[in-house]
Amino acid sequence: MFDVFQLDRLDLDDVSLRFRHGGSGVPVVLLHGHPRTHTTWHAVAPLLAADHFVVTPDLRGYGRSTVPPDRPDHAQSSKREMARDVVRLMAHLGHDRFAVAGHDRGALAAFRTAMDHPRAVTHLVVMDGLPVVEHLERTDATFARVWWHWWFLGQTEKPAEPLINADPDGWYRTPGPEVIGEGNHADVWAALRDPDVVHGMCEDYRAGLGIDRGHDEADRAAGRQVRCPTMLLESVHDDIDIHGDPAAIWAPWLARPLRHRRIDSGHHQAEEAPEQVAGELREFLRSAAR
Repeated sequence: MFDVFQLDRLDLDDVSLRFRHGGSGVPVVLLHGHPRTHTTWHAVAPLLAADHFVVTPDLRGYGRSTVPPDRPDHAQSSKREMARDVVRLMAHLGHDRFAVAGHDRGALAAFRTAMDHPRAVTHLVVMDGLPVVEHLERTDATFARVWWHWWFLGQTEKPAEPLINADPDGWYRTPGPEVIGEGNHADVWAALRDPDVVHGMCEDYRAGLGIDRGHDEADRAAGRQVRCPTMLLESVHDDIDIHGDPAAIWAPWLARPLRHRRIDSGHHQAEEAPEQVAGELREFLRSAAR
């Protein structure tokens, strides 16, 4: 797994980030979603490494990146802080401009990186994600029933951590190692059985229901948009279209037309269709640069 990549760690002010990097060429950052770690990209990253410098961190609070100290407003787990981590990590590696692609919760962090650091992000790719405010403003009975984990993980009156930690193997479900790779499977499950990681993931969702929404609302009120080329990768067999056409929902947030491609997979695109994902990423980064 990640044969041509180096495993490394960067200590920042409130977190220590675990990450891998490898390849050469145009820099691109790959951000995982919930409940995965950076190893979800194990089949995609090597396909990009021939002509890209690829960086794959564990988001703060996930995997073997550390969990930041709690704040009353959960700001320590906000996508704004995750975006700062990305920019500081890439600066540490010598890159002040880079592309960023994110899946699921990582899509929220990638979007926030492009919004908060427009001079740094050359290309944005969001995979099965929308701005969090767009989800929350469209919440109805169907969304609450199908995406119930947002409310379970995000509420604080009866925190989810004790229930999850009592039986993580019963709570979480992943395909077996023969499907997602032995190394990826082992890495994900080491994280899921770690109570600190479970808390970090819950804090991510708590931030999503509060401070992240506020950041999106402030951007929209100020008329801020993503300025760089943007692509949406939508899983054919998932439900990011639960609110309707995701491309139409993204359009007002973007200063340029959206490239929209569908991936023949379920939710975890990088694990289920790595060749197609890598191909779409490479083509987008080439064509958008012209």
